[in-house]
Amino acid sequence: MTSLDCTAADRFVAGTWEQELVPALQHYITIPALSPAFDPAWEANGHLERAVEHVRSWMAARPLAGMSVSVHRLPGRTPVIVADIPAFGPAAPAAGAPSVLLYGHLDKQPEMEGWRSGLGPWTPVLDGELLYGRGGADDGYAAYASLTALEAVQRNGGSHARCVVLIEASEESGSPDLPAHVEALATQLGPVDLVICLDSGSASYDTLWLTSSLRGMAGGTLHVSVLSEGVHSGSASGVVPSSFRIIRQLLDRVEDAATGRVLLDEANVEIPPYRRAEAEAMAAALGERAGIGYPFLPGVEPMVPAGAEALLARTWRPSLSYIGADGLPPSGRAGNVLRPFTGLALSLRLPPTADPEAAQAALAARLTADPPSGATVRFDSHGSAPGWNAPDLEPWLRHALDGASVDTFGTPAQLMGEGGTIPFMGMLGERFPGAQFVVAGVLGPGSNAHGPNEFLHLGYARRLTSIITRVLDAHANPSSPQP
Repeated sequence: MTSLDCTAADRFVAGTWEQELVPALQHYITIPALSPAFDPAWEANGHLERAVEHVRSWMAARPLAGMSVSVHRLPGRTPVIVADIPAFGPAAPAAGAPSVLLYGHLDKQPEMEGWRSGLGPWTPVLDGELLYGRGGADDGYAAYASLTALEAVQRNGGSHARCVVLIEASEESGSPDLPAHVEALATQLGPVDLVICLDSGSASYDTLWLTSSLRGMAGGTLHVSVLSEGVHSGSASGVVPSSFRIIRQLLDRVEDAATGRVLLDEANVEIPPYRRAEAEAMAAALGERAGIGYPFLPGVEPMVPAGAEALLARTWRPSLSYIGADGLPPSGRAGNVLRPFTGLALSLRLPPTADPEAAQAALAARLTADPPSGATVRFDSHGSAPGWNAPDLEPWLRHALDGASVDTFGTPAQLMGEGGTIPFMGMLGERFPGAQFVVAGVLGPGSNAHGPNEFLHLGYARRLTSIITRVLDAHANPSSPQP
């Protein structure tokens, strides 16, 4: 039986969030630590290094028994912070037992436009329970919450297995640097039987939502060129083919313009019946909020009605987004010129079990074969990333999560598919096929990760930290009663 004093642990978590974590996160938000895809000169600019040092120094100052904190570096790659905490407490597993891996990242998305007056990406603003600013919720809080949960266990009579906290700095670029770090750290990581990731979302702020699946990703930039330089549109239009029109033709090969359906076989999968049932249960729990809680303008209709189908559309079906453009001047500075080229950045979200490399290859082949009008067409790959379909929760973990959720929220934990991508989860699923996963996060309604007005819901973050405290202790107490 556990000896963790949950009430005292919750008090410690709440006090630490208020007195230490919020100020630390406010400082972190001020650092424009863009992911390398958005800051190719990240080494020279030094912002990522500043964020690494800020998080590392905070972690190293925590009074956790036997902890070591280091920065793992590989030439030409973003660094990774590694905290190694030995097993602790009366029920601590013996040396050599599998470890717990806790994951997060500290790199950020670009600024984006549209922040409300008084808010900004690098300006932390605390408004009640909401902390505004880029990166606080995605995913700067994870390092602080992970160590606070461990400290709550140690201070309040609990136990935990050996834990390794890994904080990377390239997740928002698709984690291109992480596999090399994980390979180099393989001996230190050792066997892992529980993975805790705090980089996901929640469907509401009144329930613990556990991520059961993540979509994969493919994409790149499609370039269509027709001229060596721009020419007068009155003189040339009607003779010179429009690069934009050719791009429209090419896109029709991969997406139905009327419905948004992706036309690549490699990007579509059969949805498992148990995930359909999960979406129906989630829709019943959320009611009218299910799947369409976005800031639509008046009159704009969602592609699918609210309910289970909307939830499946954003989790188990592919979708194509156009996230950037080249060759198009701002409309206020657009002369009457037939432009020489058009470029579009494409982001293709994939179902969790789709093969990302096959989908990437199919996308490139379909877009570049037999170019219309003989145009010069090029597709520059942005790389692909695997999705992830969670293994079933073992009884001890289901029991621990439900009990912690009832204690904290008053309701059992709920399962939800997530439309985003965390490449590390697919990698870990392959490396540790027998591991259990707790993937959760604070990106709930309105939090707007990657966009303007991103916020961290502090109340939800505190509760999630308390739940992780209980899970860590339950993992060290396998004899705890089962449901």
